[in-house]
Amino acid sequence: MGNSLHNKIYLGRRSVAFGAKRVQALICVAAFATIGLIWLAIRAF
Repeated sequence: MGNSLHNKIYLGRRSVAFGAKRVQALICVAAFATIGLIWLAIRAF
């Protein structure tokens, strides 16, 4: 039981995964916001 899933999560791999997912989500939201703003600018002209 030394190499269990709980031990791997406890050693910090989960926080690294959450950090990567968080950065990926922020980039995705920023990209959608940028695309939305460009679309609005094109529609305004």
